[in-house]
Amino acid sequence: MNKTRTPGHISRDDLEHKLRAFQGDIKGAVDNQRNNLMVAAGVVGLIVVVVFFVLGRRSGKKKTTIVEIRRV
Repeated sequence: MNKTRTPGHISRDDLEHKLRAFQGDIKGAVDNQRNNLMVAAGVVGLIVVVVFFVLGRRSGKKKTTIVEIRRV
């Protein structure tokens, strides 16, 4: 036979202890992911800046205008 245990009185300390333990686990995981996301965002931002720099430079070389100044 399986004996089932009926839960007794749950105190405030029991709840607080369980919630703090759960919060600690979640907070640690979120902190790890936050660091990874910050590094990834920095790398993506750097790549975007370099791509725009190269495209702008190339575009500037394509459309150069020669201005000739003559004295009258």
